[in-house]
Amino acid sequence: MAEGLGALLRDLRTRSGMTQDQLAERSGLSERTIRRLENDRGADPRLSTVNLLADALGAGPEERRRLAETLSGGPAVVPEPAPTLPEEADSRAARRPRGWERTVLAEAAEELAAEVLRRLRQEEGQRRVHDPYALPVRWSPAAAELTDRPENVRQLAPGVGAAPELDLDGDLHSVAAVYRRVESGRLVVLGRGGSGKSILAIRFVLDLLAAEQPLERVPVVFSLGSWDPSAVGLPDWLTDRLLRDHPDLARRLPSGRTLAAELIGAELVLPVLDGFDELAEGLRPEALRVLNLSRMPMVLTSRRSEYAEAVEAARAPLVWAAGIELADLTLTDLDGYLPRTVRPAHRPPVWDGVLAELHTGRAAGSQGLATALRTPLFVGLARTMYSEEPGSDPGELLDAVRFPDAHAVEEHLLAGFVPTVYRSGVPDRVTGRRREWDADRARHWLGHLAHHLARLDRERQDLAWWQLGDSAGAWARVLATFLVTVVSVCVAEVLVMLVVLSRDPLQALLDCLLVGPVAGFAFGAVHAVLLLRGAGEFEPARTRWSLRRADRSWGRLFRSRFVLGLAVGFLAGCGVSCTLSVEQAVYGFVSLTDPVVLWATLINMLLFGLMFGLVAGLGLGCTSVLEVPLDVTSAATPADLLAVNRATVIRQFLVLAPASSLGIALSGKLVVWLGSGLLGPLSWPLDQGLITGSIGGIGGSLAYAFAFTAWGRWVVLARCWLPLTRRLPWRTVEFLDDAYRRGVLRRAGAVYQFRHLRLQHHLGAAYRAGRSRFSSVHLDG
Repeated sequence: MAEGLGALLRDLRTRSGMTQDQLAERSGLSERTIRRLENDRGADPRLSTVNLLADALGAGPEERRRLAETLSGGPAVVPEPAPTLPEEADSRAARRPRGWERTVLAEAAEELAAEVLRRLRQEEGQRRVHDPYALPVRWSPAAAELTDRPENVRQLAPGVGAAPELDLDGDLHSVAAVYRRVESGRLVVLGRGGSGKSILAIRFVLDLLAAEQPLERVPVVFSLGSWDPSAVGLPDWLTDRLLRDHPDLARRLPSGRTLAAELIGAELVLPVLDGFDELAEGLRPEALRVLNLSRMPMVLTSRRSEYAEAVEAARAPLVWAAGIELADLTLTDLDGYLPRTVRPAHRPPVWDGVLAELHTGRAAGSQGLATALRTPLFVGLARTMYSEEPGSDPGELLDAVRFPDAHAVEEHLLAGFVPTVYRSGVPDRVTGRRREWDADRARHWLGHLAHHLARLDRERQDLAWWQLGDSAGAWARVLATFLVTVVSVCVAEVLVMLVVLSRDPLQALLDCLLVGPVAGFAFGAVHAVLLLRGAGEFEPARTRWSLRRADRSWGRLFRSRFVLGLAVGFLAGCGVSCTLSVEQAVYGFVSLTDPVVLWATLINMLLFGLMFGLVAGLGLGCTSVLEVPLDVTSAATPADLLAVNRATVIRQFLVLAPASSLGIALSGKLVVWLGSGLLGPLSWPLDQGLITGSIGGIGGSLAYAFAFTAWGRWVVLARCWLPLTRRLPWRTVEFLDDAYRRGVLRRAGAVYQFRHLRLQHHLGAAYRAGRSRFSSVHLDG
């Protein structure tokens, strides 16, 4: 690529008066692509990409020629664009040709591949897979009854004859090559719990992305445990997971579909479905039937027994799929690996005697220990407890009295892992200082998190910060909405009545006692209705505000926000009108039994309801017009997504509070003017309207921020309620990030997961055993 593309593109954009954001929106490309091209970073762009930029910049023939020459390095002949009528230019973005959409999808796929590669390399390093070297993961072909017929796997035409067996033997370093031999693009990876299926999935994706061959599809790992195939189709679920972990894919094409949905629909994503066995037992056969209705290439990992049961119940394996089954580690593997994990070199060779006993089999506990150490999961736990902990002796694992079988050894390693990793601090990623957490408290908090993921019929794996408050219970969350609204309105009342107007404190207190609970009831009632309709969980915002939108698909979001604001505002307005009548009765101005007062109250309920409802509905609805998807790097981790949501909610409050305050004051004038002809003489003094509007606007916006946004719920429940009840630490974000860096948790896009499901089950069971109303449970991992 010629050196001048970045400078030329910057010059043309500057002369056109556009920002990078505006150029991205007009061209349909991402801001990240625009920045990369202007800085001359990354791979060479396609000619179609340059043509999109030229169209968006309104480039003439000479400018198009110069852009094309930056690709070829020499003279280029570029056809002039066809003349466009003014009315056609106005609607050009809504009628892009399919070629434009293919170009945008190709760009999105390239960016997705780069981001997946970056994240998984970081995750593989965090898990210390290659320290001191990757444990050997080998496999052999799976049993014939668990795979499809060879001729179906090879996609042979009818009458060709019997297909030869595929060569599927290999190890961790050849998994991508083995997959390429499968003509159908479908592979099932089986193995016992902890045998390395998830690590193999990560290595498979990294090898495909790092290969020199061009990619037809971008491999992406999806943790399958959160899928309910009886309620959500596979394409919709995959799209939702992509949007959660890659918010930049929320941009919409002229078709109205998101980039994520189009990537899935065009089969530009290769799903690596990790953890089929983590689905609820009753859902596995249905999941297999749904997968068999799709022709999408995929990789599926599962424990062998759970997959075999699903195959028997569904009466078919995954169609067109080959299969491999991971082998156990051997004593020779342990001989090479465990001694090299003991550092520094002058430490005693603590594993030599243990390994010698395992080879001879003379010790009473050698059989149980050898069985426990046949999987990488427990080899890794044993390494943490004995290779990296000074003074520890793995010889105790040979004690047949303490550890009569493999299960006892495994439970000991699971129980000792958390206390071991919390005995020393790890540097904070921001300050560099070492964080110290009490091991017993950390185990209790992690146990609560594991228990939070438990369900009566299934076990969730995704530990999302916006769902941590769910453990408080549905009606407790409604009560929290009520209380936080009361506090918000009281804050606004005190701010306006005492600080600004210097009114009587007793009057302000009375207003707080009357208006606060009424507004709290309105917000709480709406939240209760949402919960009853199954819509009471608030997802984090994956958007930022911009004065220009990248698409025209905001109508549905505007309607939903408008209806929510209208309902909350109308109820709050009705409550305010009742409060005003009660307040006048308390001061002795009116009698609530007077029919005239009752009629006036009903009129006020209608008018205040319309004022508050319309302002709240329009205010929330208009925010949807300003929202555009986040950049790919803005929410790559749970902490990043939390920080983005905090900033978004603060901006919403800073806009909604003054706009709602002024809107209530002015809309009162409008409503009174329109209603005077029907309801008789009405009055709305502007000064009183500004006071009422300020209290309603500030209090309502503050209550919305804390009651109806994911960040607000996080603050109220996860940052206040759960620490107060000692179920989580006060520094929850730091604790989760610290647990990740200690290896207890892992990252899966925007959420955390426990290192392994067995560890999650163990911590959850221990937590329940310590509470009187729960009985200890055992979940085999």
